[in-house]
Amino acid sequence: DFLCISLVNGFTQLRYNLGDRTIIIQSLQKVHANGSTWHSLNAGRVGSEGYLDLDGLKVTQKASPGMNALDTHIDFFVGGVSSLNLVNPMATENEPTGFTGCIREIVVNNRELNLTVTDPKGGANIGDCDGTDCGYTVCKNNGTCQVENSGFSCSCPREWTGRTCEQSIYCSQNTCGSHSLCIPQPSSFSYTCACTLGWTGKYCNNKIKFYIAKFVGNSYIKYTDPFYGKRNLQYSRLSLNFTTNQTEGLIAWMGKSEDEDNDFLAIGLANGTLKVVVNLGERISVPLMHSKYFTCSDGRWHFITVVQNQTCIKVYLDEELILFEDIDPQRKYTALNYGGICYFGGFEIGRKVSIITTGLFQKEFFGKIKDVVLFQDSKKIQLMKAEGYNIHDGNSGN
Repeated sequence: DFLCISLVNGFTQLRYNLGDRTIIIQSLQKVHANGSTWHSLNAGRVGSEGYLDLDGLKVTQKASPGMNALDTHIDFFVGGVSSLNLVNPMATENEPTGFTGCIREIVVNNRELNLTVTDPKGGANIGDCDGTDCGYTVCKNNGTCQVENSGFSCSCPREWTGRTCEQSIYCSQNTCGSHSLCIPQPSSFSYTCACTLGWTGKYCNNKIKFYIAKFVGNSYIKYTDPFYGKRNLQYSRLSLNFTTNQTEGLIAWMGKSEDEDNDFLAIGLANGTLKVVVNLGERISVPLMHSKYFTCSDGRWHFITVVQNQTCIKVYLDEELILFEDIDPQRKYTALNYGGICYFGGFEIGRKVSIITTGLFQKEFFGKIKDVVLFQDSKKIQLMKAEGYNIHDGNSGN
């Protein structure tokens, strides 16, 4: 399998092969090869259907029956490869050659790749393309960069300040403590302080310990599983206790959440009903719901366990088996490749649950979580030792 973008006789070309045949899409117009014109290129595929957009002119390739997953577990190359004989003969029209020119702002699956000296895994014979202190995206938040004798300066939009327009004006005079982030609130011309794990209070100056994590809607915990490399991913298990009086909310997300192709196991509430969603590959997300249980939003503690045995999913609520389903009898994908990441209550600040979960869950979690156990581990996860923000001590008032 491969996906390749190249220049062919002055045209841009996208070629990809998902395992059965090579699909070729070419731009309608040529690129300006004068060395001074920047071009915007968007290319990709959804299943086997491809698209190529050069400077706003889009060409698409309709899907036809066949493979629809790109299975490449190798490095991502830009501008050339370490050895040209690594290139699949079908990936380029002519003999492959390295690219000569400038490339900037590469975004793969909604994540920008930092084209710096230190961020890539490797490379060779790369120079600075801009040639000035302004470079590319030095000024954040749509600031304008000016080259000066002493380097550069940024002219910032009115709601931003700082040397590179990196700071909101609402946070420029903030009094948040050292264990916090300042979150601008433009609607009220103010700010709030988001506290790191183990701290609370208006300015995050009060140290706390907790065994029960209380989530207040803009909270999350991100736990990295230290034993991920030793797990048998065909047999996963997640159990925890939760309590809430809300009818919507994401309780737990076992997976990386970086792009739509990531495997995940998710637990949450939708319309007051327990909802479990499992994706073992190729975006086949199977929501499992049990309409009988409208009691999960009653403010009482509930114990949930989700067990994945290859493609068979079992869900226990308060130690009663409420769901049992084989989500893929064909057994095409049988492992939960969750990347060793578990989120509780929501995702990082600024990342909305409804967007990350593509509408599977509508809101962040309001409530409490305790006694989280992964797989058959003998010990509970120490939520205090994870990372996260705006978690309160849930021990009081239980």
